[in-house]
Amino acid sequence: MSERTAAAPERRPVEPADGDGGAARTPPLRPGGYDPADYAAHVVRAAETAGVPPLLVMTVLHNEAYKPHHPLLERLWQWWKPGASFGVANMHRATFERVRRTHGLSRPWRDLREDPAFAVHAAALHLSDLDRSLPRRHVRRYTRDELLALGYNTGERNMRAFARGVPPGPMARSYLRRFRAFRSRAADALAHGGAQRDAGPHGEGTG
Repeated sequence: MSERTAAAPERRPVEPADGDGGAARTPPLRPGGYDPADYAAHVVRAAETAGVPPLLVMTVLHNEAYKPHHPLLERLWQWWKPGASFGVANMHRATFERVRRTHGLSRPWRDLREDPAFAVHAAALHLSDLDRSLPRRHVRRYTRDELLALGYNTGERNMRAFARGVPPGPMARSYLRRFRAFRSRAADALAHGGAQRDAGPHGEGTG
């Protein structure tokens, strides 16, 4: 079993007035033109506000970068599939509403598709909430960041089960493989586009 040396303090981040401290440009319509590295500065600010490692947030963005996230495309996709996720971090409405209630966010779910900076901010807060719910002790086959990424993908209950040693299913294993593969790319994005900070209790700031 793996254990942190000290429990993380309770964190109740406050929503900045404009999302995470500044507007971020909209991803291009062309799928191949979207790069999460463009939002490195927003990732760093959002992660520091939420109290989670920037590398965790940036790697999750890379994992979720399989579509261009342009507002027009997301509106069309929602027309076809009402339960679709929104924003550069692919957040479903039920998840966002939990984050909104927990942290007192004033902006609605649809803003995730219009404002990438706000989407990054909401994702960082969600990862912070998952971090507080993850037991201090967990099986050694996963790092804490890997379990949080699995929680982002599969939900809190599954994350806690994986932490106890329950094996993930095929989709979760695929998500974890991609998360591990993207770590170095995410670290490069932070090194060149934002000031990467120490990961603190996660102990994974350098990947």
